[in-house]
Amino acid sequence: MHLSSLPSPYGIGTMGEEARKFVDFLQASGQSCWQLLPVCPTSYGDSPYQSYSTFAGNPYFIDLDYLEEMGLLEKSDYETIDWESTPDKVNYGALYQKRYPVLRKAVERFVQNPTEDFEGFCSENAAWLSDFALFMALKDVHGGAPWSEWKAPLRNRDAGALAEAESEQKDNILFWKVLQYLFFKQWAELKAYANERGISIIGDLPIYVSLDSVDAWAHPELFQLDENKVPKEVAGCPPDGFSADGQLWGNPLYDWDYMEENHFTWWVQRIEYLCKVYDTLRIDHFRAFDSYYAIPYGDTTAKNGRWKQGPGMKLFNEVERAIGRQPIIAEDLGYLTDSVRRLLKDSGFPGMKVLEFAFDSRDSSGNEYLPHNYIPNCVAYAGTHDNDTILGWFGDADPEDTAYCKEYLDISEGEELHWSMMSSLWRSVAELTIVQAQDLLGLGSEARMNAPSTVGSNWCWRAVPGAFTDELAEKLRRKMRIYGRLA
Repeated sequence: MHLSSLPSPYGIGTMGEEARKFVDFLQASGQSCWQLLPVCPTSYGDSPYQSYSTFAGNPYFIDLDYLEEMGLLEKSDYETIDWESTPDKVNYGALYQKRYPVLRKAVERFVQNPTEDFEGFCSENAAWLSDFALFMALKDVHGGAPWSEWKAPLRNRDAGALAEAESEQKDNILFWKVLQYLFFKQWAELKAYANERGISIIGDLPIYVSLDSVDAWAHPELFQLDENKVPKEVAGCPPDGFSADGQLWGNPLYDWDYMEENHFTWWVQRIEYLCKVYDTLRIDHFRAFDSYYAIPYGDTTAKNGRWKQGPGMKLFNEVERAIGRQPIIAEDLGYLTDSVRRLLKDSGFPGMKVLEFAFDSRDSSGNEYLPHNYIPNCVAYAGTHDNDTILGWFGDADPEDTAYCKEYLDISEGEELHWSMMSSLWRSVAELTIVQAQDLLGLGSEARMNAPSTVGSNWCWRAVPGAFTDELAEKLRRKMRIYGRLA
């Protein structure tokens, strides 16, 4: 369950009191982990996998009530605002227009009497924070336009142009730095609250960054860009069960040869940083480290892409040499080959099993997603944020597949389908199992978080206030006790 999906009267879930209530629910229900989507700032399309920065936090998640408790806001600054959302949906357009004016009021008060640790925060995070704050300030100046459309001196990071911009945008740069301070202050407090109650946080590392990001602007040498800093090819995946045209993500691809020459320093820094932000790190689209799908820049579908060689174990060996063994989950879904499976095995990371992928009636024997084929070193899911909810899947999947599922799980007429599916995970040998909050609540397709290759209605789902009841916690705890998974 993502932070955005927590209940809130202010348009989107935050790191405030509702987040702590959810931690309390997890503790009461015998859980040990809370998995989130990336917490980085979202750009056009609202996807946490298309961010302005791989290191920064999303200001939308800063809790306004906690800012009021710090003396940085008055209740009247935000309580009467119409966030134009319903209790079960986020309205990102309204947030973009209305959240930042409120946050600017908080920052104005903060800079009048900054906390003692603010300068220390800026110094500790200088490697990414200074570039990020300047990047966001310049985006404000350019009306949100991508850096590729800025005038050449700024686009190409001319030293004189940057110095002039830093002088002219001093106050705005400070605004973005303070927001990051406030985000990570609240994040540290929430994570500590969870850890103290036996809940570890599983975070998410998107394999790619957005072209319109500070990462690509400040470090174009890391990416496959031409002399005009335009991508030669972009990321995506080939046609599959999600989309007949494949998925055209549009992210710039990495220059793996350059990265190898530099001992994968950027990746080492990125993984080390995020392993401090979270307790465990899920690495998205792990298969692309073996080979990645490259689509000609300018294509409108992913059909014309080709597979190219990735860094393989050279990257992960360098990471382990530099920072030691880290708690990592590999998202090894998608088009799998023997070499991808070998990379997963060589890494030692647990891969992912998705139950909704198991019930292909045409392949009822060797399907690796069937629970009886699991190995202990895996993380088993009913579905991920890219899948429909369990009840949505039952309503939309091929009738032969759902019939096979019911037969395999021995589901009797009248049984709750979502509880039967989840229980099959819990009694498997998988060392860790993850279920979506929507499935715990028994919600249908209306609560789906993301439908790949679509835009407009993704990333919006929110739990309504009071959804996570004591009764639900007790039912879940009883299941954990039955299957020997009680935290």
